[in-house]
Amino acid sequence: MMAWDRQVVIKSPQEIEIMRKAGRITAEALAAAKAIIHPGVTTGDMNAAAEEVLKKYGVYSPFKNYPGPYPYPASTCVSVNQELVHGIPGKRKLKEGDIVTMDCGAVYEGFVGDAAFTAGVGEVSAVAAKLLEITEGALYEGISKAHSGGHLGDISAAIESYVESRGFYVTREYTGHGVGRQMHEGPQVPNYGIPGRGLQLRPGMTLALEPMVLVGTAATRVLDDQWTVVSWDGSLTAHFEHSIAITDGDPLILTAL
Repeated sequence: MMAWDRQVVIKSPQEIEIMRKAGRITAEALAAAKAIIHPGVTTGDMNAAAEEVLKKYGVYSPFKNYPGPYPYPASTCVSVNQELVHGIPGKRKLKEGDIVTMDCGAVYEGFVGDAAFTAGVGEVSAVAAKLLEITEGALYEGISKAHSGGHLGDISAAIESYVESRGFYVTREYTGHGVGRQMHEGPQVPNYGIPGRGLQLRPGMTLALEPMVLVGTAATRVLDDQWTVVSWDGSLTAHFEHSIAITDGDPLILTAL
């Protein structure tokens, strides 16, 4: 388990501008990987496409060598179908009807951008299409509750309600988080919660919101590679993420193109 005893770090307007640049590079890397998705492309090809963008800007991924059971070996996480998060990119070829998730980050002038998407490979099933729609919708539902004076529980509860009222499940074991000079700062941002509970939101807080949604169960397990997390029952999963900043007005999406 990750230690969540770090302080919540309030960012200055100048630091948030740097985070917007980190976020735009992250978004561009994700877009480059998304653009090559089709049957026959490997998860390693997707990772390479994202790495080309990071290289262009002279930045690096906070994922590479991230501490765990062993240092994480890639710049991105690429997860397919029942793989929820932390899939290691490699030689696996995408097939028509798969759904594939990429989670990517970039460190620019000491600050981290962190975002993720899930996309279909060619034509996907009706269930897969609905899963993608609901997971992305849950992300924006959570963002809509990220207002100064509100609480973390408002965000978490909004994501949970949006997903579960539509017949899907949110993971209990993996969460969003604060983001800044570190990829994982306080606070923890679960995808379930109670409105009005938890830390009060203040301008300058920067959070990575990331609904992780499963079709058949909330339960997960970790594969033998010690990184890849899959649904317990083998059902489809999806993951969307944006880094955002709390402001005096509407939340600012830092990882938008």
